[in-house]
Amino acid sequence: MSDPTDGLIADIARQLDAGRVIPYLGSGMLSLCDDVAVPATPGALVAVMTAKVSVPHKIRAKLTQAAQFIENFKHRKSVVMIMDEAYASVPTPSPLHRALAASGATLWVDTWYDDTMLAALKAARPQGGWHQLQGLSQSEHFGQWTADYDAEGHVADMPANDATPLLYRPIGGRSPASNYLVSDSDYVEVLTEIDIQTPIPAVVQERRKGRGFLFLGCRFDDQLTRSFARQIMKRSSDAHWAVLPDEPTRMEARFLEEQGITRIPMSLADFAAQLTDALQTEAA
Repeated sequence: MSDPTDGLIADIARQLDAGRVIPYLGSGMLSLCDDVAVPATPGALVAVMTAKVSVPHKIRAKLTQAAQFIENFKHRKSVVMIMDEAYASVPTPSPLHRALAASGATLWVDTWYDDTMLAALKAARPQGGWHQLQGLSQSEHFGQWTADYDAEGHVADMPANDATPLLYRPIGGRSPASNYLVSDSDYVEVLTEIDIQTPIPAVVQERRKGRGFLFLGCRFDDQLTRSFARQIMKRSSDAHWAVLPDEPTRMEARFLEEQGITRIPMSLADFAAQLTDALQTEAA
């Protein structure tokens, strides 16, 4: 008896390769890589931070609050330095990272700080021809919400109606310019404006129209991740998918229902293997 997800995964691969599906990547994607030497969860990252700088015990496990404390009492440059050290290593992209990078997708959303997907794009598209947009901290770039870089890491400017493939990193990333949204104030500034879409680049708003999102390595068990996902996928298609092997929390289940996201109850590793095969079949 065939697995009912086989047809679904093949359909997602076809739509993805046709540019009708947008991969939305969370920190869980690092579980697919073999040589991860970077913090792969908020808990792991805050442990790195608090090993470098002593913070009050009550916020030692709270990433944004610990980062804010360090920013307030040690300077913003200390936060950036810790983040740069934490993400200095670039994990070798997994087969799924590489397959997504080589696919017909025109927009990828990467919501963690590592440069793995960036490395996959560089390997899959060495000729360039793609851009990356990163969210910016208002404490460092007041009034500017994002920075646009070409494939070589040079500052660029892509019009909203441009068809150039785009890697969107709403909370920043290490390469090429150490842009990070990580402290309380970073997120407060963005969340204050995100309902009216100000921090979301016009090209992303245009590119998402009529397209579905495929959530990989994501959880929606906190308000921050739900807020970003809700606003980034606004005015997109009404059909989306999320690979969630574990039973969702009550708030996650409500979020999935509200946003029209179909849960795929598979392990990310199993789904990744099948989607990678399906994408390779599409490319053949």
